[in-house]
Amino acid sequence: MLQRFLDPSVLASISSLDLVAKTVVDGFVAGLHRSPKFGFSQEFAEYQQYNEGDDLRHVDWNVFARTDRIYLKRFKGETNMQLLVLLDSSASMTYGSATYGSGKLRKLDYARFIAASLIYMSSQQRDAAGLIVFDEKVSEYIPPSTRQGQLMRLLHAVEKAEGGARTDFASPFFHFQQYLKRRGIVVVISDFYSDPAEIVKVVEPLRYRGNEVILFHVLDPEEVAPTFRDPVVLLDVEDSTSLEVTPDYARHEYRAKLDEHIRVLADKARSAGLDYFFMDTSKPLDDALRHFLAIRQRRM
Repeated sequence: MLQRFLDPSVLASISSLDLVAKTVVDGFVAGLHRSPKFGFSQEFAEYQQYNEGDDLRHVDWNVFARTDRIYLKRFKGETNMQLLVLLDSSASMTYGSATYGSGKLRKLDYARFIAASLIYMSSQQRDAAGLIVFDEKVSEYIPPSTRQGQLMRLLHAVEKAEGGARTDFASPFFHFQQYLKRRGIVVVISDFYSDPAEIVKVVEPLRYRGNEVILFHVLDPEEVAPTFRDPVVLLDVEDSTSLEVTPDYARHEYRAKLDEHIRVLADKARSAGLDYFFMDTSKPLDDALRHFLAIRQRRM
């Protein structure tokens, strides 16, 4: 079943991030071919439906083997689209180990999978892709480009991103506005543990410049619905403060507060013209790719 190629627990067993990205995108593309609900756009990636007389040297036989349909690995013209991925590598993104969280993978690893897959997809479409990795400062910046070797530069930077300090959204967005002039799609991947009003205040100016902005809100299932049965002491990995929490508090007051945080962030983001999508780390990655592809096509 193709869905297994998008399952985070399966992807976590793949050692190479470039192979993760290829697996996710190829599985997603094959799923689009088979789905009666979502058509396959001829503008997507490098694929074009085969017509009689086309050069068979350009046929993607891997896609043919999965779908029984013939598509050419060809792209007509440049799309002039630009993608910039902003990846939050703050300390809170490291939550989700076998000791803490759902035990499958860290939020940062899941965020890496999303970032790598979007970058790989953009590369296949000949889009200019770039990356900013940040916590309280920008630790990595690769300007959007279509030059040779850009894909591997980006994937290497995503792979080496590790948990840092606290989150400061102002830093990467100031960096973005200083150096990037061309309009495109901006993807922000974070757990967004900041005040929703402040997040939107910092991000919203990017829309004024004509960019499409997508917020992927990534949380561990254990953060959304804690399952511990005894009182625990929780440590904030970003400021080292601690708090004793009872199971009853986690089930009621905590859940109410988190649900309200998510609701307010989603409402404020959409009111500002930003696209907001919530994802927990147990979910397959196809939703992220589908949302991105829909927004990309909308922009074209």
